[in-house]
Amino acid sequence: MIKEVNLTHGNGEQPVTTIQTVSAQGRKRPLTILAAAALATSAAWFPAPSRAQDVIDLDTVTVQTDADGRTGSRPASGDTGAGQTNEQKGFVARRSGGATKTNTPLNETPQSVTVVTDEQIERQELRTIRAATRYTAGVTSEYTGGADTRFGGFRIRGFDATANSTFLDGLRLPSSSVINFLGLDPYGAERIEILKGPSSVLYGQNGPGGLINYVTKKPTIAPYREVEVVGGSFGQIEGRFDISGPLGKDSPWGYRLTGVARSSENQVDFVKDDRLFIAPAIKWEPDADTSLTVQGNYQRDRAGFSLQFLPASGSVFDSNGRKISRSRFIGEPDFNDYDTDLGGVGYQFEHRFNEVFTVRQNARYSFLDHDEASLYGSGWADEAAGLLFRGAGTGSTDLDTVSVDNQAQAEFDTGILKHTVLGGVDYRWTGYSDYVDIYNAAPLDVFDPAYGSPVTFGGVYYDNDVTQDQTGLYLQDQIKLDRLSVTLSGRYDWAKTELSRPDSDFLTAVDAEKNSDAFTGRVGAIYNFDNGIAPYVTYSESFLPPLDVSTTNGLFEPEEGRLYEAGVKYQPPGWDATVTASVFDIRQDNAIRFGFDAATSRSLVEQTGRVRSRGFELEGVASVTDNLNMRLAYTYLDLKITEDLPDEVGGFEGNLVTTVPHNTFSAWADYTIRNESIFDGLGAGLGVRYIGASFGDDANTFKVDDATVVDAVLSYKRDKYEVAVNASNLFDKDYVASCGNRTFGCFYAEGRRITGKATIRW
Repeated sequence: MIKEVNLTHGNGEQPVTTIQTVSAQGRKRPLTILAAAALATSAAWFPAPSRAQDVIDLDTVTVQTDADGRTGSRPASGDTGAGQTNEQKGFVARRSGGATKTNTPLNETPQSVTVVTDEQIERQELRTIRAATRYTAGVTSEYTGGADTRFGGFRIRGFDATANSTFLDGLRLPSSSVINFLGLDPYGAERIEILKGPSSVLYGQNGPGGLINYVTKKPTIAPYREVEVVGGSFGQIEGRFDISGPLGKDSPWGYRLTGVARSSENQVDFVKDDRLFIAPAIKWEPDADTSLTVQGNYQRDRAGFSLQFLPASGSVFDSNGRKISRSRFIGEPDFNDYDTDLGGVGYQFEHRFNEVFTVRQNARYSFLDHDEASLYGSGWADEAAGLLFRGAGTGSTDLDTVSVDNQAQAEFDTGILKHTVLGGVDYRWTGYSDYVDIYNAAPLDVFDPAYGSPVTFGGVYYDNDVTQDQTGLYLQDQIKLDRLSVTLSGRYDWAKTELSRPDSDFLTAVDAEKNSDAFTGRVGAIYNFDNGIAPYVTYSESFLPPLDVSTTNGLFEPEEGRLYEAGVKYQPPGWDATVTASVFDIRQDNAIRFGFDAATSRSLVEQTGRVRSRGFELEGVASVTDNLNMRLAYTYLDLKITEDLPDEVGGFEGNLVTTVPHNTFSAWADYTIRNESIFDGLGAGLGVRYIGASFGDDANTFKVDDATVVDAVLSYKRDKYEVAVNASNLFDKDYVASCGNRTFGCFYAEGRRITGKATIRW
């Protein structure tokens, strides 16, 4: 936000000040404390004139304030201001450093990109990354339920993105067969970006549906302090803090420290959900052309196993006139852990040599340690008596990964064409060990449970050691001809994956190595008309040598995908708003899916031949004024199996994929009063989410019903203080989020969650 301050002295008295604050829409706004301080400092530099008739006109003083120009508001980080890499205001993002790895406006990017800003995360009180995408087109974010402590059940354009598509500041966070990084606390995020469609050409190995990029909070230019105290449903007690600023006057160093501490339970009985999160960052910026940001994070989760794996009969349908409670715990209280430690350290370096050349290097080491013990449903033993079979197991994971991305950028003209050329080499090494044991326990009466059954060891399921080296070489040219923007990109990847698995009680030994390489490309074009309309077309490809391994045959073949997409973006001139509509067709070969072998009553991880996704997305977001935020999303999705597993465990060619609804719709609006009355700072918001019906098994023999839920917020802000009450699923809709099979693959959605929050910022 730019403020113009004109100073005029007159008649030897105190300086007469004429202050005009101008928004991007030309609306006048109050002067902030930062601008007032600059004004007072500027006035002190000039002595009063000696004659009454003398008038001195001073130059305009330009002052940069925080993201929305209001005292006590959440600040933009040093790189999120107007024209900067991650420009955003309110709910609206203008640019994304993630979509092209260059400072490109989103309305000049021929790709569908959604950005969830930190203000939206705060306003809607979003506790997980998955919840942060509830109002995003093309995303099926919580199909295993919002209470899932495993942080699974996340799809982009119908393709599973839980394990393969999580990135942190542009570097991939790979997962093992047991655990993933999708549980990162969203309070540490400046924004969450969802890049839809294949993005392998810039990011290497990821799925065809898209990727999710968690952009961490960076040190701010101005000092900022925030402390929050949160309490709510399921015994939640939580504290948060976010402090940032320079390390001294005129210092080239800045810092930021963000933290969360939570004690909580879950809607499922006997399941806890405790967390500690800390994320320090320090930034060195000796001049306008050089910056180095070093960041770390550590998160400690001590939770229970919340997924109960219920049969369709008793959850989707009545079982002899009864339904299993969504709070029913199928396990044993003394055999119920889901503990994870994750974190890492890395840096982001950038240096601009001149108007043409810039170099960057991003590097990170990340780790994940995990232990679990759980019992879960595995089908009816005696449905009439309410007895449910239970499976049980323990698991552990030790994962380490190192990534580095080297970039060189050149900006130049060739005649009438303007070029932004980006070349890069990236490398990633990942190694993990997964160990799983099988246990046994007696069936449980799910309508009148009596806990205390012994849990006995049944054997070692598997002990996998997996390593993968990946190297990629990429080149991108963004060409501008007046209002036409064309993107041409190409990449070559090399990957080596190794698996070592000894004999176990259930699986045979495997020692395997697979070398994979592939070229992926992208071409896109977008044209910006004067009225804000920008049609675009794009074609792109994906390549993914999986880190996940087969339960029977070892290493998988690489997954490959290709996308055809056309759409239109619209940014109304003079408005902080954007609308995107798109149609797409994605084909994925060698798709990994989770099957079910009825002969052995075990889940299988295997590859199909091909999956096809076609759909339409409509998404709009607006911060119309400082008072009003709005978001709208609609998705139509047709995800079909075109080639499948062998007939003994598959054979479902032509069927629709489970858990993916045809239609989803969401809308959110919140309004805050800003005037001089006692109601100044009073705000309220309302959201509606519609989740369409989905098939519950690969044979498409039954459907999970659709559901509509309502979210709301009521808040009051005065000076540096704010209180808010949020409700998700306000009317406590009781429904099943999805089923993966009829026997034991159904998951309840989260019921009503009420959260109260008190915040102080200074």
